[in-house]
Amino acid sequence: MTVTPAEKTGARTAEAADVITGARERIDTLDDRIIGLIQERMAVSAVIQEARITSGGRRVNLSREMEILDHYREALGKPGTSLAMTLLELCRGRI
Repeated sequence: MTVTPAEKTGARTAEAADVITGARERIDTLDDRIIGLIQERMAVSAVIQEARITSGGRRVNLSREMEILDHYREALGKPGTSLAMTLLELCRGRI
């Protein structure tokens, strides 16, 4: 059985289904870009950690992480803090 675009999107009209389909394609493209940026951020973070450890410092700089948490919270509200925590965990691992 073939699923129509309206059924696939949950829309009740063909016009709404077209809008939703186009917007979903845009979201998929944005998600791919976001994932690429996160991977780039992880690589840059690894360089910073290596330099810090090699110089005798700690792997994590908690005051810097607090700055990042504040930045995300200010920009995105309370959910921004959760997002920043996830990014920090991806970039440095759990502490």
